[in-house]
Amino acid sequence: MKERFEQTEKEAVEVTTNQQLIGFVIGDELFGVDILTVQEIIRDTTITAIPDAPDFLEGVINLRGRIVPVIDLRKRLKLIESDQINTEPWIIILTVEGRTTGFMVDRVTKVLNVPKESIKPAPDIVVAGLKSQYIQGVCKMDQHLLILLNFSRILLVEEIKKLKSMKRSKMKMNG
Repeated sequence: MKERFEQTEKEAVEVTTNQQLIGFVIGDELFGVDILTVQEIIRDTTITAIPDAPDFLEGVINLRGRIVPVIDLRKRLKLIESDQINTEPWIIILTVEGRTTGFMVDRVTKVLNVPKESIKPAPDIVVAGLKSQYIQGVCKMDQHLLILLNFSRILLVEEIKKLKSMKRSKMKMNG
């Protein structure tokens, strides 16, 4: 009896941990973001344009009294324009490093449970050409490749400073 107990204790127990992601689509590409950074997903809201803003900054929205910048992720990632014009974009509201920012995408798919060991680092050749190195990893989902984005690196330091100064000047105009 004692032998059996010792044998089962020595057996390796394989534990697979999953990472929950919110899946979203831009054009034909499937992306994912860690569910823990997602504050909410909204549609049907008015985006107010900001003069002299970077081309990827779509504008700002009023989210329950808070002014939140909205970034067009297609423009920020320099993805090709889609033939399918989405008249009602999805906005994923994320909290990244204490900042609340909206990211405009074509559509949100669903919550994805991805085994952590299936997420592989992005190929060096891909990451080397990116200034902000925002690709956290890639993994295969059904017949598609899922690109996991690191939203804390989507914006460069200079762009974050510009957004903060724009927010301050808007507050001074309103105040």
